[in-house]
Amino acid sequence: MMNILILANHFNPGGISSYILNLAQGLAVRGHKVYIGSAGGEWVERLTKNNIEHINLPLKTKSIISPKILFSYFILKKVLKDKRIDIIHSQTRVTSVLAYWLSAKTAMPFVSTAHGFFKPRWERLRFPCWGDLVIAISHAVKEHLIRDFKVAPDKIRLVRNGIKVSSFQFPVSRRKEIKEEFGLKNGPVVGIIARLSEVKGHKYLIQAMSEVAAEIPEVQLLSVGDGAIKKELEDLARSLGILERARFIPAVADTREALSVMDVFVMPSLQEGLGLSIMEAMLSGLAVAASSVGGIPSLIKDGQTGILVRPKDASALAKAIISLLRDNKKAFELGENARELIVKEFSLERMIHETEEVYRLCLRQ
Repeated sequence: MMNILILANHFNPGGISSYILNLAQGLAVRGHKVYIGSAGGEWVERLTKNNIEHINLPLKTKSIISPKILFSYFILKKVLKDKRIDIIHSQTRVTSVLAYWLSAKTAMPFVSTAHGFFKPRWERLRFPCWGDLVIAISHAVKEHLIRDFKVAPDKIRLVRNGIKVSSFQFPVSRRKEIKEEFGLKNGPVVGIIARLSEVKGHKYLIQAMSEVAAEIPEVQLLSVGDGAIKKELEDLARSLGILERARFIPAVADTREALSVMDVFVMPSLQEGLGLSIMEAMLSGLAVAASSVGGIPSLIKDGQTGILVRPKDASALAKAIISLLRDNKKAFELGENARELIVKEFSLERMIHETEEVYRLCLRQ
């Protein structure tokens, strides 16, 4: 059994935190001792509830030359010895730099996960700081690492994100009450769960919703997530005359509640490594319309498990949404196919097993 140190910048709600939590729980069940090092956050209590130790680090930075990395280095150098750590697993650019220096000075093996796409800035190219092995969460991310960063193909291992199937087996029964809590009225709900960031393409969804509303007047939009562009999105919705039918709510602790009130799930991303919220929507049996970018096509097979549209094409997105809202049979079939795909190919158990194998290979090397 291994003693594993997983590193992240913080532990607030989000895709990477969900990934770490699920991975840590699964590894612990398999008998490994897992430690999480981060600057802390709202979800740390979820770790303690599962008897996973959290190590506080001064990592609230996005700069790879921040002195906070040096402070964290000295904290972790002692942790590696005291906890008899066998391997380090970094999740972000900052923590990969930190893990690189720890590995260089202590000969500690380390794995890094690429959760998405990176701009090929000079410092990334000059100081790549990839792990001894690199986990890519989709074929698209793997190709990106090879093409844009010249990472050796034999150094990359494809381990697609997994999802805890059992947690989405039963629908939430409080649909009417939840709709009221979110400020929604009667009528179909189009939803998105994503941080409010330009890369997620919210503005194209809002533009599309103005076209959808012209065809289906009772339609509503539910956007779940926090971010810096909230006011900009609200202003756009106001200018298009659909603000009164849009609800922007913060990130929620349990995404199942938000998903339970949606009729169609949309992800209009401009870039996406794979898409945990898409996977959750699919597992919930929702029909999904999404951009054909990054790792999304490995989840959405157009016309089979959802609908794919060109990125930045609001009219095409509107057409897809309207078709799903008007054809309940089609939406149901796509949702059932989507659920079947996730259960069959994207289980959490598979992800944990394959990640464990990457650790073992790294240790053998």
